[in-house]
Amino acid sequence: MLMIAAFWTSTVAVETFGTKDAVLSVKTAILWGLLVLVPAMAITGITGFRMAGGSTDPRIARKRRRMPFIALNGMLVLVPCAVFLQAHAAAGEFESAFVVVQIIELLAGAVNLALFGLNLRDGFALTRRAAA
Repeated sequence: MLMIAAFWTSTVAVETFGTKDAVLSVKTAILWGLLVLVPAMAITGITGFRMAGGSTDPRIARKRRRMPFIALNGMLVLVPCAVFLQAHAAAGEFESAFVVVQIIELLAGAVNLALFGLNLRDGFALTRRAAA
């Protein structure tokens, strides 16, 4: 969640205040960061499913329903957007297609952050209950 938040805020900051070279630097860093983020998310998902086991707790059920959407949003929207934006920034192409894809990436990232936040909330509630 922190990596996605860092990608998101870096993008907003560089698009608002940065130069084209700075945009390229952020887009390239995000692309490299995906090499860590994608496997980390897969490991997190697998670990969560294993820890949940056959639980019928409604909070776990909600987390299970959110995870496929988070994963699909990441793999089908966010990763392709990151590749597209980095390639266009590297080519110096900051045309309308770049702007549209950037908006899509920011919206999809915000959705994933919100869903991760809900999962975090439910996870904390589960650990509080387990500790009691």
